[in-house]
Amino acid sequence: MNRHAASRARPDPDLARELFASLGLDALLPEKLAGWRTLLAEAMAFFLDRLPEARLAAIVAEQFALADTAAPGVRIAALLAHCPTLHKLGQVIARHPGLDAGLRHALQALESMPPTTDIAPLLAAARAELGGDSGVHLAERALAEGSVAIVLPCSWREHGLLREGVLKALKPGVALRLGEELAILPALGDFLVGRGAELGLPAIDYHGYLAAAGRLLKEEIRLDREQAHMRIASTLLAADAHVFVPALLPWCTPALTAMERIHGAKLADAIVAPHEARRLGRALVGGLLARPFWSPAERALFHGDLHGGNLLRADDGRIAVLDWSLAAHLDKAQREALVDLALAALALDTGRIASALAGLGLVESCSASVSATVDQALDNFVCSGRALGFDWLIGLLDALALQGGSGFGEQLAVFRKSWLSLAGVLGDLGAGADADLPLIDLGVRRLAAEWPARLLAPADSRAFATHVSTADLWRAAADIFPASLRYWARLLGRAY
Repeated sequence: MNRHAASRARPDPDLARELFASLGLDALLPEKLAGWRTLLAEAMAFFLDRLPEARLAAIVAEQFALADTAAPGVRIAALLAHCPTLHKLGQVIARHPGLDAGLRHALQALESMPPTTDIAPLLAAARAELGGDSGVHLAERALAEGSVAIVLPCSWREHGLLREGVLKALKPGVALRLGEELAILPALGDFLVGRGAELGLPAIDYHGYLAAAGRLLKEEIRLDREQAHMRIASTLLAADAHVFVPALLPWCTPALTAMERIHGAKLADAIVAPHEARRLGRALVGGLLARPFWSPAERALFHGDLHGGNLLRADDGRIAVLDWSLAAHLDKAQREALVDLALAALALDTGRIASALAGLGLVESCSASVSATVDQALDNFVCSGRALGFDWLIGLLDALALQGGSGFGEQLAVFRKSWLSLAGVLGDLGAGADADLPLIDLGVRRLAAEWPARLLAPADSRAFATHVSTADLWRAAADIFPASLRYWARLLGRAY
């Protein structure tokens, strides 16, 4: 990988082909996205070739140090681990069912890695941050490290008993490395726009997506924000018997998140009976999606990074949810629009679907390309024989984004990413078949509890946890017969 390409508008094609050959980058995209593989390889070359010389040299040296027989997935994971931005990308796609099984296994190592960073300077900084009279003892070895942080075990005496906790601290130099990578993104956006057009790909808002990704990645190193999210989530899940947030400890600072230590194993690695897998899946969807979604609050908090390394099955059988640095905040209007979208899809009403998409912020929601994507999604729903659920809704939003649809906003993007990650974990666990049921179940129970208040409320009021008015419900009931006609018309149309 040479450095003279730094001034070029496009990376050296030989460098892109080298990446393809040695890393198997084409495997990062499933077959249905094969048309994007050339752009991915050239974009990766563009990004790497603009890293500081020393960092690029370290990446190349590690690739040469790997055994000649190292699988492409291992090489990809090693590369991604060097860059906070790419590390996060690897975590997001690590459980995507469309990827090669070997690659998925290699990428899952990025979810929670064995500690390799020299923690001596980190221990000194943490002790200074805690103060000499804290009474907290830090272990000399880290527990694990992720894309931006390291977890350090700690202990203290309380009423004569030894207590255990952990301190989460940022990796030394991670803010600098992240800043170097984020500085590349505007030029990368220019490259993607130009090269994507040359390859005949849809005109995606690359600049907007990269800018949003940059803002979200900056949140990853704001430990004070994580602590605020944990307090909100702890209140939300206080009555949940199955899912919980580790308790914060008094020694939290903007540079340290101190919390109780949870003994257990990654949920994704658990080998459980099918009935237990279903129970765990229902617990996760019920606690982390259904509870905040079916809330009358103006803003609802959703964990934004539900990959396999952030879900631990504690020794008492409950699920601990870690790493709240990235979160999605969906306001009530967005949740109302999502319910509108679901009701319109159940009615197979493309006009109402377009209106609901506009409510979610989609620009040009009535364009021909949007209509074609919606029609294809409805045909897939009708022919699948499955109940409409979150997979379908999120799949539609992702398909529209891939076709150049813009305007959904970064909070909804984080929400979509989190569902993708959680769905992958549930699939690996064997709990994904009925993942939507807890969401539907709690929604129905909330609806039943609302009826007394609805009798006194205006018919068009949506001031309810279910985000629908009584008029919406009457309309849904009236849609049953025409929707059944549309259903059979579509099904017969596909058959012939």
